[in-house]
This record gives sequence, structure tokens and C-alpha cells, in this order.
Amino acid sequence: MCGRFTLRRPLRLKDRIDQFQLEQLIPRFNIAPTQPVLTIRKLDQTTSASMVVWGLIPSWSSEPKGSINARSETLEEKPSFSESFQRRRCLIPADGFYEWRRAGRSRQAYYFQMQDEEPFAFAGIWDRWIPRGADKDQSVTSFAIITTIANSLLAGVHDRMPVILPREDYELWLDPLAQPSELKKILLPFPADAMKSHPVSSQVNSAAVDDESLVNHVEHEAGTNLSLF
Repeated sequence: MCGRFTLRRPLRLKDRIDQFQLEQLIPRFNIAPTQPVLTIRKLDQTTSASMVVWGLIPSWSSEPKGSINARSETLEEKPSFSESFQRRRCLIPADGFYEWRRAGRSRQAYYFQMQDEEPFAFAGIWDRWIPRGADKDQSVTSFAIITTIANSLLAGVHDRMPVILPREDYELWLDPLAQPSELKKILLPFPADAMKSHPVSSQVNSAAVDDESLVNHVEHEAGTNLSLF
């Protein structure tokens, strides 16, 4: 799964996003589900960036329960995701993410990023939900991050990882006319040799903590057993 990530230096995206005032974004070190997150979508043939809630609520749902992740292997089969996969795809800018290795009742947090520490983009899907009896002004636009099997770097920590798209696949992913058969070919584990990781503090377990100390390398902690949400 992917349950936390970072966008520490959003201004590095300046040459890639023209329709959003990145100066208004603050560095984030612990982006968590239910929070508004920067996403890139193609709307009416225009690629634009906006803040979207993390946790996809299907448009047909009777209640606002969202899914933070969607498995790449079952996107076309799950009613919650199939239509969004076909029609509503997005990119989620990031520059790192956290994962936890379990050892009995304990867990150790790790931070994963590119070798060059540059930003990248997760593959995502989105939907718009309107509460029953409400009007469009009260709609909630939300997204889920797609996951796949872990690469060799992550495999020792978790068996899943978020789909990180190569830059050359961004346009294909956002193309509303792209065929699902072609899209599924790019939902692959990102090359392990292009990434690096290190253990971090258990303070990342609390969504209330959001500062640069969270990404610092620490010695492995023993006996950590805190809620992630």
C-alpha cells in the first residue's frame, strides 16, 4: 500500500506545471489520507493542477467512504475503480513515500525516494461524489493511488508499492482516449536501482507531525507499535 508521502520542494515542479500557483504550496513531509493533495488531471483537453482529496469515493456511493489505494491487477474488475480507470486518471506529484516493515506487533518506518531525490509522479484515478440530496457545490473530488508488486528495494519491507510512472508515460496516462490494455502495460514496479531508502523515526506514524525531521535517517527502532492514522 501507499499510506504516506512527501512533496518537500514543490517549486521543483515549476517547469512542469503552468496552471497552478506553486508558490502557494508549502513543503509537506507527511501527506496523509483525507487531506487535499496536489494532482494533475486532463479536463476538457487541458492539463491542469488542483487540490483533490486523498481517498477515492465512487460517484455512486451512498456514503463518503474512500479508498486510498487501488491494486493495478484488479482495476478493471472492481466497481469502485473500473470507470475511473477508463475515464478519469491523474498524476500525483511526490518526491518520496513511506512504508512500514512489520516484525510481529512492531513496525519500522522507511523512507523511499529517487537516487537523485528529484520529484516524480504516482499513477492515480479520481472521481467526483455528490452527497445524496445535495447540489454540485457540495461535491467531493477524490483520488486513489495505484499500487503494484514491490520491486527488489521495497520487497524486504512490504510486498506492494505505489506505481511511479516514468516521465515519458505521463501523457499516455492522462490521455482520455488511451486504451486500458495499453495503460496496464505501464503499471509496473519502478526500477529498484533508480531508488534508495533508509529507516526513519516512528514519529511519521502520526499524521499530526509534518516537519523535515521525519525524513532524516535514524537507527532502526525496536518495539514501535503505533497507529498510522
